[in-house]
Amino acid sequence: MAICTHLATLETLIPAAEYACPECIALGDTWVHLRVCQECGHVGCCDQSKNKHATKHFRATQHPVIISAEPGEQWAWCYVDDQMAEY
Repeated sequence: MAICTHLATLETLIPAAEYACPECIALGDTWVHLRVCQECGHVGCCDQSKNKHATKHFRATQHPVIISAEPGEQWAWCYVDDQMAEY
């Protein structure tokens, strides 16, 4: 299977501006892992977290690619094509 065009054209990665999910903080909740939108830099919690803010951000904006904000993890995910790539 060929890599999707969203992941193939990913050149410069946007890192997390801070290690926190601002939406979870506003709700007084916690998160499991964080993801970073590669279109706008939004930091949101993963789908293992109660609120799934990264996926909610995708649904609201259609920004296709996130990367893991976790130390030591080097992967990207495309919501549109359901594909992952390591970098």
